[in-house]
Amino acid sequence: MAFESLSDKLQNVFQKLRGKGRLTEADVKAALKEVKMALLEADVSFKVVKQFMKAVQERAVGQDVMTGLNPAQMVIKIVNEEMVRLMGSETTEIALRPGGEITVIMMAGLQGAGKTTTTAKIAGKLKSKGRVPLLAACDVYRPAAIQQLQINGEKQGVEVFSMGDRQSPVNIAKAAVQYAKDHNMNVVILDTAGRLHIDEEMMSELVQIKEAVQVDQTLLVVDAMTGQDAVNVAEMFNDKIGIDGVVLTKLDGDSRGGAALSIKATCGKPILYVGMGEKLSDLEQFYPDRMASRILGMGDVMSLIEKAQANLDESKAREMEQKFRKATFGFDDYLESVKQMRGMGGISSVLSMFPGFGGSRMKDIDGMIDEKTLARNEAIILSMTPKERSDPDILNLSRKKRIAAGCGVDISEVNRLVKQFEQSRKMMKQLPGMIGGMGGKRGKFKFPF
Repeated sequence: MAFESLSDKLQNVFQKLRGKGRLTEADVKAALKEVKMALLEADVSFKVVKQFMKAVQERAVGQDVMTGLNPAQMVIKIVNEEMVRLMGSETTEIALRPGGEITVIMMAGLQGAGKTTTTAKIAGKLKSKGRVPLLAACDVYRPAAIQQLQINGEKQGVEVFSMGDRQSPVNIAKAAVQYAKDHNMNVVILDTAGRLHIDEEMMSELVQIKEAVQVDQTLLVVDAMTGQDAVNVAEMFNDKIGIDGVVLTKLDGDSRGGAALSIKATCGKPILYVGMGEKLSDLEQFYPDRMASRILGMGDVMSLIEKAQANLDESKAREMEQKFRKATFGFDDYLESVKQMRGMGGISSVLSMFPGFGGSRMKDIDGMIDEKTLARNEAIILSMTPKERSDPDILNLSRKKRIAAGCGVDISEVNRLVKQFEQSRKMMKQLPGMIGGMGGKRGKFKFPF
């Protein structure tokens, strides 16, 4: 989980501050020393940490903070604001030419960073915004790179331009731009070749492409899990070919997150998107303020709302809410709720955006939410008749035996699911009261499935 380790450490520091009430300058300096160590352990650049801590300390030990009504909250607020500033303050979009003019985007990066998949993800994002993108297969060296781009392009409903692996990338780029002009497309995304490390041959090729076609945006794809190396790669690419923005991949698998906190400050280029999974939909716009909130355990409710708006069927959601309130929902409703939750990235992904659910607390939740168990539950439910799914109360012993045989599980598994389902319906009747008192009783909350 992204920033898990850093998030835990910072939340522990702030918890100590809150417990002190009034703060002395020594209290603040001791807390900030722990913040500094947490950032360094998260693989944030030493130079960046030094500048960050200087800015925070100058503000945090000021008279207004120390004599305020709630100095602990003021220190947290300052850390949050400086973290947002560190990551770029404002959200940056890919700069696109107006109307029917063609925008050429060149994707660059080392092998293994996820560049080809990210190229298709960005094409899907631009298509959803009304653009007509064309993917150009300019990686003629890596085996199956062209095929990978074609498969992902087809999944995104985006055309892929290819001339095979015997033409030069420069010629392919020029022909792709001409093809886009001839077919009324307004974005061309060049998927260029990566290498295992930065070398003159790769850089020369990228420079040649930029000389042959008018590249409007050069985006660098870097692997967040490489930590400080990702920052070094960004600096070198920027120095040699010039980049306009960065896409961080595999942020869902990096518990440290140092790259996200260092790149803007070190090479001066904004992070545009972050890859949060392997699915073609797992690409998020990078919002510095929302990322800072996640790191500090404050949640990310705005992103949650946007995910819900994009993935949930509003009429079905309202119908489901009414059924939950009346505790009249059946197994079909359960299947629908799982489907909609998966569309939003899964239950753990959604809960991680709530305040207080980040960091290592998500491990406990992940333990309760086993995908294999969910799949087995679905198989059991699909072995039921429509009448049984809509009215679980009719499930007697003979019906349960038939269902167990139908999906190849022991009858105890069917009994367990039915029992949990009955408990969940009882729980839903008490839901308004549970939500009201959930803050202090989160440890007692159990997931019904």
